[in-house]
Amino acid sequence: MNSLWIDSIENKNKFKKLEKDISTDVCIIGAGVFGLTCGYYLVKQGYNVTILEKEHEIASKTTGHTTAKITSQHNLIYKYLIDSLGKVQAKKYLYANQEAIENIAKIVKDEKIDCDFERTDSYVYTRDKDELEKIRLERKAVNSLEFTSEFVTETPLPFEVLGAIKFSNQAQFNPLKYAYGLADKITKGSGEIYTDTLVQNIEKEGDYFITYTENNKVKSKYVILASHYPFIDRLGYYFLKMYQSTSYVIAVDTHGKTFDGIYINSEIPTFSYRFANYKDKKLLLVGGSDHKTGSKIDLSNAYKILEDEVRKYFPDCTVLYKWNTEDCISLDKIPYIGEFSNLMPNMYIGTGFNKWGMTSSNVAANIIVDKILGKENEYEDVFKNCYISIFPTSTISFKIKKILYLHFL
Repeated sequence: MNSLWIDSIENKNKFKKLEKDISTDVCIIGAGVFGLTCGYYLVKQGYNVTILEKEHEIASKTTGHTTAKITSQHNLIYKYLIDSLGKVQAKKYLYANQEAIENIAKIVKDEKIDCDFERTDSYVYTRDKDELEKIRLERKAVNSLEFTSEFVTETPLPFEVLGAIKFSNQAQFNPLKYAYGLADKITKGSGEIYTDTLVQNIEKEGDYFITYTENNKVKSKYVILASHYPFIDRLGYYFLKMYQSTSYVIAVDTHGKTFDGIYINSEIPTFSYRFANYKDKKLLLVGGSDHKTGSKIDLSNAYKILEDEVRKYFPDCTVLYKWNTEDCISLDKIPYIGEFSNLMPNMYIGTGFNKWGMTSSNVAANIIVDKILGKENEYEDVFKNCYISIFPTSTISFKIKKILYLHFL
């Protein structure tokens, strides 16, 4: 079943398949929100941009199957970041994502993109007394980073919580309407988008890259891998650095009963809530049932778990949509953003967004565009990729490389 977002686009921009060899300044592989955001910023800077998408439509995979929360509140992450990286880096992570919220708001306003963007409060809550101290410690950690959060015991949710940490002035939107808005600005500028175009390989030839599709090739000075999971992995070894997680969403009509805010609980099983516009009404999106992709578990009840949960509070609700998505989860909870490999300068990547891709994709786009422009980005070092490709390929076996990599994690 399609997601609510995909069905909300009635008049989709139609893009053609690449059917000739071309040259461009920047070749972007993947037309999800990350690739489109990179393309948007680069076109604004006067670069010729070519975006290649293997699917028939843009933004139809992870972007089109997200819950589309725009927030710096990535569950309970800030105490972890302070403990593992220190306050300076944790603060950079927080403010990089806060800045991303404002960046998205500015794009929506400047370009007049009708994408149901709205400000709202974000909450991580618990109904488990064993989790309550974690919520309190997270608030203390966040506030130590010169950011104001609140500990609350009451929320607009239709059930009681023991406690929650609240971030004010976060946001939500329709990601497909936003993506098509970006695509429109790209193609009206110095950018081109090709769909049904599968990239098979990338090779370095002198100062340029040659990106090979099924029948054609694209020559460019820069390449950005925005393809969700890196399909070119002979130098980055990203399969050692992250795994994929599958989660599920249902969209239900509560028949007029609504509440404000975006929510996720801190305990397991995970439940996520937000309302979204749908024609002349609002639908409640309930997400969760997360598991590591490929796990040998019974998936037959994944949607039923969500439905049973929401019917506790809205017994007469009607389920209108069901969908699932896969997200890349980094081992250290921080996205990998920057150069793809130290052996391939001018090739960039953003991946491992850990289910928070709406904000993280904007963070990544700004870091990579600044790299291409030769500008310093104050947040780059938090997300900088850890290279494994420094090990000599001729003298060290893959098995030893893996051991060395795990040792240096």
